[in-house]
Amino acid sequence: MGLLFKSSKSNKKFNYKPRYYQSDKGGSPFEAKNRYESFRKNTWSGSGNIKQKFKNAVDDLKNNPDRRATRTVLLIALILIFIFLLLIDFDLTIFLPK
Repeated sequence: MGLLFKSSKSNKKFNYKPRYYQSDKGGSPFEAKNRYESFRKNTWSGSGNIKQKFKNAVDDLKNNPDRRATRTVLLIALILIFIFLLLIDFDLTIFLPK
């Protein structure tokens, strides 16, 4: 009877603070940050609306001052799409003029 009505336990939050570590930065030495976080706006913040997240990502790509990085991302995407089309045996001759 106890197995049917047993409530699930919630996970405990682990917040480790070293005893003898003194930093002039003020943060935890175990904090993991993304390397490029300071160079772009946060795409994944806010509500769980996937449409808004996609709009933020596209807007960030359009307003990026580094055009070389944008071209690199587009080139990689085109190469991956081409490889995918080859893997599924898609007839690529429809894109060529007769």
